[in-house]
Amino acid sequence: MPHLTRRRFLTGLAAASIATPPAAHALSDSPVLEIVVDSGGWGKVSPKDIRTVLLSAANEVWSHCPGQKLKPLRIYRRPDHPQTDFIPDWRGRIRIGLNTSEGHWAQMAFQFGHEFCHALAQHSEIAKRGWHPVRHANLWFEECLCECSSLFVLRRLAVTWQQNPPYEIWRSYAPAMAAYAADRLAKPEHQLPADTPFLAWFRQNEPALRADANIREKNVIIARQLLPLFESNPNGWAAACYLNLGTHTQGKPLAQHFAEWQTNSPAELHPFLARLTALFGAGESTRA
Repeated sequence: MPHLTRRRFLTGLAAASIATPPAAHALSDSPVLEIVVDSGGWGKVSPKDIRTVLLSAANEVWSHCPGQKLKPLRIYRRPDHPQTDFIPDWRGRIRIGLNTSEGHWAQMAFQFGHEFCHALAQHSEIAKRGWHPVRHANLWFEECLCECSSLFVLRRLAVTWQQNPPYEIWRSYAPAMAAYAADRLAKPEHQLPADTPFLAWFRQNEPALRADANIREKNVIIARQLLPLFESNPNGWAAACYLNLGTHTQGKPLAQHFAEWQTNSPAELHPFLARLTALFGAGESTRA
């Protein structure tokens, strides 16, 4: 299939809108997060309860993104793996597929925490000012950022649901949120090798990540390094909306990718981004 560029995609949307009745026009971006859950495939749990869980999970990140806007999220059940679709639905809603059901709230929050970060980086009003190809050499970093978001959301929900759960009966689920995150962090494959500094490990593994963004055990090792930064400064999540505004060079070096990220972000995010990018030695020469 030919590569779908942003220009071709928007041209197609424009053409479709001419023949579409007014009631079907795309929805606007909004600072108020709206989530619609498709019916069917979720087992015995209701779309209403799923929506409540997802709004609670999203708020742990979205509340730290003042001034940002998103179109409504449309959540559907997938049989294979979670995914944030590149192309929205006919009303412009951001489609996110989850492959969990039967009230596994911790798993659902984990999957959605990851996909919501992709929504910020790819579909927020700010992010749509630029558009990367679906695949590029630094996509691995977005995957690591989204892994970090999953862990951040779970650990925050463990506190929020203990203090102020959506429903009183859900207070008992708070420890499960913390346990799900702890179990993922404790897996042997998610640990740095003994006596290996992160930067040395990263330089050794960066070529593999640039070739394949979805090496999950490596994604989580990097997410572990990012997590303390976001937990100490959660306002850093707003930076996700500016991640993909740089040039669209396929093999762009990481240092350039990070430099453009900072340049395109508001000044108040620069100190946070400087700390984040320093983890990767991004001020030094990196592989093209």
